[in-house]
Amino acid sequence: MLKKLALASTAIALLMSTASADYYIVQEKATKKCKVVETRPTETTWIQVGPAAFKTQSDAEKQIKTVCVEK
Repeated sequence: MLKKLALASTAIALLMSTASADYYIVQEKATKKCKVVETRPTETTWIQVGPAAFKTQSDAEKQIKTVCVEK
């Protein structure tokens, strides 16, 4: 019984973390190409552009055209 409860708790925690994921718009420094990612950029080749985070991927995709200017 305790094993099932622990497994259920783990499954719920995984689902909750996925449901509350934030999305970020990042731009590659060299090519100026933009994309939407689920984690903040930690590499030095990518920089975050736009607001801090978006709650849904579709919101980020909509805003990528206005906050990211590819040259």
